[in-house]
Amino acid sequence: MDGAGGPGEGPAQEALQSLSRRLQVQEKEMELVKAALAEALRLLRLQVPPTSLQDLGTPTPTRDSPAAPPGLPPTCSPSLVSRGTQTETEVEMEPSLGPPGLSNGPPAPRGGSEEPSGTQSEGGGSSSSGTGSPGPPGILRLVQPPQRTDTPRRNSSSSSPSERPRQKLSRKAASSANLLLRSGSTESSRGGKDPLSSPGGPGSRRSNYNLEGISVKMFLRGRPITMYIPSGIRSLEELPSGPPPETLSLDWVYGYRGRDSRSNLFVLRSGEVVYFIACVVVLYRPGGGPGGPGGGGQRHYRGHTDCVRCLAVHPDGVRVASGQTAGVDKDGKPLQPVVHVWDSETLLKLQEIGLGAFERGVGALAFSVADQGAFLCVVDDSNEHMLSVWDCSRGTKLAEIKSTNDSVLAVGFSPRDSSCIVTSGKSHVHFWTWSGGAGLPGSGTLTRKQGVFGKYKKPKFIPCFVFLLDGDILTGDSEGNILTWGRSLSDSRTPGRGGAKETYGIVAQAHAHEGSIFALCLRRDGTVLSGGGRDRRLVQWGPGLVALQEAEIPEHFGAVRAIAEGPGSELLVGTTKNALLRGDLAQGFSPVIQGHTDELWGLCTHPFQNRFLTCGHDRQLCLWDGEGHALAWSIDLKETGLCADFHPSGAVVAVGLNTGRWLVLDTETREIVSDITDGNEQLSVVRYSPDGLYLAIGSHDNMIYIYSVSSDGAKSSRFGRCVGHSSFITHLDWSKDGNFIMSNSGDYEILYWDVAGGCKLLRNRYESRDREWATYTCVLGFHVYGVWPDGSDGTDINSLCRSHNERVVAVADDFCKVHLFQYPCARAKAPSLVYGGHGSHVTSVRFTHDDSHLVSLGGKDASIFQWRVLGAGGAGPAPATPSRTPSLSPASSLDV
Repeated sequence: MDGAGGPGEGPAQEALQSLSRRLQVQEKEMELVKAALAEALRLLRLQVPPTSLQDLGTPTPTRDSPAAPPGLPPTCSPSLVSRGTQTETEVEMEPSLGPPGLSNGPPAPRGGSEEPSGTQSEGGGSSSSGTGSPGPPGILRLVQPPQRTDTPRRNSSSSSPSERPRQKLSRKAASSANLLLRSGSTESSRGGKDPLSSPGGPGSRRSNYNLEGISVKMFLRGRPITMYIPSGIRSLEELPSGPPPETLSLDWVYGYRGRDSRSNLFVLRSGEVVYFIACVVVLYRPGGGPGGPGGGGQRHYRGHTDCVRCLAVHPDGVRVASGQTAGVDKDGKPLQPVVHVWDSETLLKLQEIGLGAFERGVGALAFSVADQGAFLCVVDDSNEHMLSVWDCSRGTKLAEIKSTNDSVLAVGFSPRDSSCIVTSGKSHVHFWTWSGGAGLPGSGTLTRKQGVFGKYKKPKFIPCFVFLLDGDILTGDSEGNILTWGRSLSDSRTPGRGGAKETYGIVAQAHAHEGSIFALCLRRDGTVLSGGGRDRRLVQWGPGLVALQEAEIPEHFGAVRAIAEGPGSELLVGTTKNALLRGDLAQGFSPVIQGHTDELWGLCTHPFQNRFLTCGHDRQLCLWDGEGHALAWSIDLKETGLCADFHPSGAVVAVGLNTGRWLVLDTETREIVSDITDGNEQLSVVRYSPDGLYLAIGSHDNMIYIYSVSSDGAKSSRFGRCVGHSSFITHLDWSKDGNFIMSNSGDYEILYWDVAGGCKLLRNRYESRDREWATYTCVLGFHVYGVWPDGSDGTDINSLCRSHNERVVAVADDFCKVHLFQYPCARAKAPSLVYGGHGSHVTSVRFTHDDSHLVSLGGKDASIFQWRVLGAGGAGPAPATPSRTPSLSPASSLDV
């Protein structure tokens, strides 16, 4: 009987989930309340005595007054105001009030009564450095000096000058309240990611340009973000439009999914090794040595839309079946599991099997052997682990049955008789008899016989099995035993079995390994290989399960996950630490493919070599050779690494950890030359200045720590702190002269800092609009705001990187995609080229030093993709075998 819950568990669980969602909404509303209160306090500090407003003439410029932008009348302070639906042009004069630079650019005018208005800071958030008009964005206007007349203007207030500051503050408070209401309604309508909102909705990302070309404004989750247009741009129409001429081609995939999957390593007739990671099936051609030099290479099947879980190779050694898990698309719609049958020579999909027939994912599959691979059996990941048989050529289902509620780890046809199918998994071995029903869809039947353990201990798991040439079956189990199964007549004295009924029982047992056996492989000479988990041993067995030879896998590679036989005596071994080893039992094994084993976040590229460095939750810091496609070295950080950056000399690299610690390592000796802690919260970004004299460290304690660095990068000393963000630091970039920093934070602020001048916050952001940046990795800014999609909630873009030639910008999003835009990307709904392959949120992207390649990191899929940049400014020819056929997607992007 299935384990059903009590009668009250369903409603109680729903009520708990509802309360949890409401609590999350209320917490976010409280954050907005705090932001509004901080805004009101800032405005109170800006108030001046009413007598200073009595003179409405032109203010006399002083040393403290902010300079007027070029091309504007010097007799007034330019002010930007969002009028919402108001269409009439209003003119008003307001003298500059208060200390210079307290607002983002020049102060705002006193608005009319139709719509609250106010000074708009560049970036959302609640820091004392900026404020915003949270109402619906309208047209931003430059306010001109008023015409002196006795006729009151339309919508003007009849109040005295002494009452105007108070009215202005009241309008500000109403504006903040409006922001709270709009953002709160957004939160209550969403559980996770915001759906695409209708135009003007608080979750939408909208842009409005002011008529004078001073700034643009966009909204993220109801927060206004104003960005000033550089003076060199006379018209937004002159900015580039359309996708970039450059394209990406997948060059190499680092990693192998051995940590949590089986049936994941085979050798094709061509000699290529086929395995998978993320949504990509890799066809690896071993070269002259580890890593691929001397003729090694990769090809990639990229037809899947979510992570691949299992593989099977057709008896012809050419066709491959790969099954994927279920997932969701960008809009939250479910993606159904499916099996692809494809040609490994052309990489073309031949058949799509089971779309809509499987639940959760495809757990195991196998081709029939006796009839040249005419059939395919599949086990899905549903609660009942449905077993089904399919006609490969027609894609039709011939039979289906519920197999078991326990997990199923392996499935296979008997090589002698396709009517015999075996499954194994948690505490079971099942022998199935399939009657084809004349090949008619759905007419076949499947009947099950339980494997009888008899006097032998029933193991907890049976992860693998293999058919012998004489028809017997060997199974490997979690007790470390290899069991030989044969057909026999059941004992009539066994209760409930009856007499003269054929069953399957154990005829021999051999203790082979300490701990579980993860893999069995039948070799061409009839011997069997077994791979152990805990002991990491690889053992060759002869007739009668006599051990002939063995080898041990080094501990840092993990346990044996899969075994495949290569040419001659060569073996390929996949491990649980996502490594692919090549060698033999006599000479040992060396790695040809390596990868991380947990979520990745940290990525940086070498300043003048085709190398890059990665780190993540597996606590490994890895330096990769992008030309040899190999791991140069790796060390154990003992803590989670989240960010990294090379010194311009390339001699050292800084690594930020999740505890507030950051390390500086020598890239040649791998020794730690500096170990410093700033705060106790995780570090999200570390960045050296272009001249290497400073190191900036962005923390989740809302601060940017600045260090002076020696010429060789080995020594650091605290220079100062940048204090002013009201949320954690997410991204930062240095100016080309190495004196200034641009930073983003978790509440969508864009702040600028004068580091050389003492880590001072530049409150007048207008003055930074023409500053040139050595790198561009900030996800918020005028030059890149067009990368944000409509309906974005502010977390949809994880990483961004401008190429060194400043022609394109690459974007890593939360929907498993890498985008390529033209740079600057300062037009709303900018089109892009979209590239799939990752099976999780893409956490980081970086161009190599010469822009010949782009590197992207998958999050939880632990994959590293190296893309070749082709076209204008790119390097190298396109590969002979193309990937998927491009097609335009509804989001005005080219999906390739």
